[in-house]
Amino acid sequence: MPDAETTGAAAPAARTSGAAAAAESPPGAVCTEPSAAAAPGTRAPAAGRWRGGPADGVGPAVAVRPVTLDAAGVDLSALLAGPAAGGDPRALVVAVHGGGMTAGYFDAPACPGLSLLRLGAALGYAVLAVDRPGYGASAAALPRGLPLAEQTPLVRAAVAGYAARHPTGAGVFLLAHSFGGKLALSLAAHAGDGDRLLGVDVSGCGRRYAPGVDPGAAGRRADRRRNWGPLRLYPPATFRTGAAVVAPVPEREAADLARGPELFARIAPRVRVPVRLTFAEHERWWEHGGAEPAAMAACFTAAPRVVVDRRPDAGHNLSLGWAARAYHLGALAFLEECLVPAAVSRR
Repeated sequence: MPDAETTGAAAPAARTSGAAAAAESPPGAVCTEPSAAAAPGTRAPAAGRWRGGPADGVGPAVAVRPVTLDAAGVDLSALLAGPAAGGDPRALVVAVHGGGMTAGYFDAPACPGLSLLRLGAALGYAVLAVDRPGYGASAAALPRGLPLAEQTPLVRAAVAGYAARHPTGAGVFLLAHSFGGKLALSLAAHAGDGDRLLGVDVSGCGRRYAPGVDPGAAGRRADRRRNWGPLRLYPPATFRTGAAVVAPVPEREAADLARGPELFARIAPRVRVPVRLTFAEHERWWEHGGAEPAAMAACFTAAPRVVVDRRPDAGHNLSLGWAARAYHLGALAFLEECLVPAAVSRR
């Protein structure tokens, strides 16, 4: 279930001219070559400038800044984007990356208009993309990483520490990818009332591996098609900027990959908030056809609502592809739905 090759190469090299890139882009999602300078207070995109439609309200003008979180004495790096209009956020979205990726996965360096961080901020949320234990700032202190059971209390402490010092609006919403999805579900299973958890949205993470998948082979070049799917699904610059978002899968985390189905079966019944699971059309790590969506949903016996969705024209690394914006809008729409019961109960 890793999301990129662990060698540090994001994907096969792909060379596409700017004109071709524009031709391949969906309407309202055109990436062009980098601008000479970023606006004051913003982070310049690594390899592409967003030129969206007139109503999208998202782009490099939204500030994304690095922050450090205290996870019970362990420093975790993260990226933070606050509400574009200023003021308190409507809620806090905590984004959790998958194996072999970093928090930068959610900022789409090849095409910032596809960024979850920027979109969420434009819609009034604070978005906090966390480097999981063993990645980013904690890699030196945890060179072998940590298994899921040990990552859970650290990330929970980091989010609680952030929430204690910053406004989080109506509460916390977890949005996670691949192995990070297991962590998000584990966080939800351990959540108490004080965590103010609103819901969980997970992509690229299922109940059972697809036939022929060997989780012990994570990171081999032969798994490239599982990690990405057809390369046309991604902005061409994705494969020139991969170093900004990929990282080796730590040893102790990799040992948990084979236990994915076991972990899902143990954690899912303990989740007590709404859950949305999304699978890309070209998802090849997990079973998601036939009766499997219903079987997955049935595992969440304590959740008030479970939605299983499919995203066409997308591969496993959903938040880096052309379909990212559509997926993120769907995830944030699910968050909006999670906010409704709380609003009704206050009336």
